[in-house]
Amino acid sequence: MDGLDALRAKVMDAISGASDEAALEDVRVSTVGKKGEVSLKMREMGKMSPEERQEAGPALNALKNEVNSALAAKKEALADAALNERLQSEWLDVTLPARTRPMGTIHPISQVWEEVTAIFADLGFSVAEGPQIETDWYNFDALNIPGHHPARAEMDTFYMKRAEGDNRPPNVLRTHTSPVQIRSMEALGAPLRIICPGRVYRADYDQTHTPMFHQIEGLAIDKDISMANLKWVLEEFFSIFFGIEGIKTRFRASHFPFTEPSAEVDVQCSWVDGQLRIGEGDGWMEILGSGMVHPKVLQAANVDPYEYQGFAFGMGIDRIAMLKYGIPDLRAFFDSDLRWLRHYGFAALDQPAIHAGLSRT
Repeated sequence: MDGLDALRAKVMDAISGASDEAALEDVRVSTVGKKGEVSLKMREMGKMSPEERQEAGPALNALKNEVNSALAAKKEALADAALNERLQSEWLDVTLPARTRPMGTIHPISQVWEEVTAIFADLGFSVAEGPQIETDWYNFDALNIPGHHPARAEMDTFYMKRAEGDNRPPNVLRTHTSPVQIRSMEALGAPLRIICPGRVYRADYDQTHTPMFHQIEGLAIDKDISMANLKWVLEEFFSIFFGIEGIKTRFRASHFPFTEPSAEVDVQCSWVDGQLRIGEGDGWMEILGSGMVHPKVLQAANVDPYEYQGFAFGMGIDRIAMLKYGIPDLRAFFDSDLRWLRHYGFAALDQPAIHAGLSRT
């Protein structure tokens, strides 16, 4: 067939001169596309005699295959060139020092929560948890809190609205973590040694009170537990938490419905130049409530009060964080002020532990 050599030379020059994939695609369409030059010549074979067709067919197929191979090779070359150009423009020296990024900090409440948990774990207490929305029974009745007690008034407690026609007592946002003690005794029985950290809710708001705050309570139940054991546990805790060996405590008689006898516990302190110092001086700072678990509370939790007895205590995590780290206003814990968090926050990877030390920044 005449003109194949000229067509081959023309097509190869066009492929070689294509500067990008779009130009190469134009060459492909104009050559081996449905209306391309090679395709049109292949259609002409229908007008040829058998002898001419036998000669032209192999030549046209060879040309078509040669063109397709050249197109594929050129396309791959263009892709490699584009990749090399991109690598040159996006070059990065990986030996350069890394950029410093600001690291987040641990909130003081989270830090103290972990500190307290680590200390009591070392003293043999496990962690127990429970729901934040509680029934009237677990939050009040099982804890020997009578119906006329001020804590059950709507001005102090957040009550949940019941569905119309539901005559059961309304659920409450728990006012303390004591319901966790009841649930734990029901589930595990005695003997028992637990702490119950968590969020609690009361209708109060000022410099030292917020509607939601954090509390930790402890419970130890066995056959021979006394107030002496309670005193030792609390003094060990204060000594480790505040980092003061031999810290002094004072127990003052008080009244709580769920303990008998009951005591408020003070720690030794002093005021120097307007600053509170724990563990020194002649002053006292009230820090928690405690006592021996009331027999009615044990009975409500299905623990035999004639066989077992124990102590319980409760304190605010926010409050002891304020005392330890000199934070003057409880409300600042919940303001989400980044400047405050950077100032009072703790290193994210620095976990408190008894063996490694607490409260490192």
